[in-house]
Amino acid sequence: MGDDCAILRPDAGLELAVTTDMLVEGRHFSPGAEPRALGHKALAVNLSDLAALGAAPRWALLALGLPAADERWLEGFSAGFFALAERYGVELVGGDTTRSSVLTLTVVAMGEVPASVALYRSAARPGDDVWVSGELGGAALALQRPDIAAVQKRLHEPEPRIELGERLRGLARAAIDLSDGLAGDLGHVAARSQVAVVLAYERIPRAAAFKTVGDAQLERRCVLSGGDDYELAFTAAPERRAELEALSRELGLPLARIGAIEAGAPGVTVRDARGEVVAHEGGFDHFREPR
Repeated sequence: MGDDCAILRPDAGLELAVTTDMLVEGRHFSPGAEPRALGHKALAVNLSDLAALGAAPRWALLALGLPAADERWLEGFSAGFFALAERYGVELVGGDTTRSSVLTLTVVAMGEVPASVALYRSAARPGDDVWVSGELGGAALALQRPDIAAVQKRLHEPEPRIELGERLRGLARAAIDLSDGLAGDLGHVAARSQVAVVLAYERIPRAAAFKTVGDAQLERRCVLSGGDDYELAFTAAPERRAELEALSRELGLPLARIGAIEAGAPGVTVRDARGEVVAHEGGFDHFREPR
């Protein structure tokens, strides 16, 4: 820090993975959002991208557009950002700050991954199983029902699946982090891999809070199309099932097999327990609908 640029030296035999995400007030978070949680989330959403590639996080750049230089806000934001950075050994190596009419948070995150083992969206193959980590729909439910305290942390302080991403090297074929909804994000895998994704709706793990909500349509919308879960969806050959189940137990992280990759036109089909097609809205589109 302090020079015009940072000089970074990846270790020998490793490739550099680079990603960036922007969070904008009124689009990704509400005005008056708790600053410590914003600091956590600004970094977490980028680390989630690295996890999806199987990369170990190393460095970050941070650019802030601030309506005012509020010292208390900056202290809270920094506390959340650096607490997560310390957990995963991320070093802040630069950035920028400017005055802006709207609070804007932009992070560039960089990580290392051994050569030739990164997990790409284009690597899914017919016959693969489709897996997902954790549970889905909680963050989207938190947006719809801010009165349900049990799901608020999923929205405001998502947990990047860094260790899982690294451990999936050599086990999984394709992977993606779920930022814009399960169906929409797996649609990217389908398009890049030129395959069909077929999901069993009843197998998809979902937030326990839905049991008390009692709204099947809302549940379906949140689970299939709701964003901000930041879990990992990935594909793997069927012969990897035992290893993935053992990894789930070792990490203490549920991994659910929710469907399969088939040959066919690229797209995502969801079926219920009777085999009927379940309609879904696809993924979140920043230019079409409000969050």
